[in-house]
Amino acid sequence: MTTLSDRPGTALLVIDMQNGVLEGAFQRDAVIANIAALVTKARSEGVPVVWVQHSDDHNLPLHSPQWEYVAELPRADGEPLVHKRYGDAFEATELEELLAERRAGRLVVTGASSDACIRSTIHGAFTRGYDVTLVGDAHTTGDLSQWGAPGPELVVAHTNLYWDYTSAPGRTAGTVPTAEVSFAAA
Repeated sequence: MTTLSDRPGTALLVIDMQNGVLEGAFQRDAVIANIAALVTKARSEGVPVVWVQHSDDHNLPLHSPQWEYVAELPRADGEPLVHKRYGDAFEATELEELLAERRAGRLVVTGASSDACIRSTIHGAFTRGYDVTLVGDAHTTGDLSQWGAPGPELVVAHTNLYWDYTSAPGRTAGTVPTAEVSFAAA
C-alpha cells in the first residue's frame, strides 16, 4: 500500500552490521543469524538486498577493522552497498535511486543500531512514502545505559512496540519476527 505506486517490489535493507557497531551489542549472534537467514531467503526469492555501511572520523573510520562488515554476513556480487555518514540511510546517499531502480516501495529493515540508524532510517523511509517492516528480532544496539539510556533489551523492545503502532495515510508500518517475514506485496 506504499504511496510509491510505480514500485510494487520489496527490498531487504541490512544496516550497519559492522565490527565496531556490533562490539558488545545485545543478542549479537542471534541477530546476525536472523539477518543471514533473511538474506538467504531474499536471494532465493529474487528480492534485492541492499547493504548500508556507516563511517565517521572517530569510531568507524573508512577501511578500518571497526568499519568492516562482520564476516558472518558476506555481500554477494552485484548487491549494492550504500555508504553513509548520517543516521538516516537516505541522507546524502544514493539509496533512494537504488531502490527506485529496483522498483522497491516496501522495505524490510534489519541491522544496527536500534536507537540510532535503524530508527532514523525507518522514519526516513516512511516519510518518503515507503511501507516499512522492521524485523523485530533482527536489529540490535549496544548498551548506552551509563549515559542515561535504557538497557539495550528495552531499547529493542520499545522500538518494536512503537513501530507496530506507527501509521500514516497510504503507508504501512509494522514489526514482525524473522520467521514471519514475507517479501510478497501486501
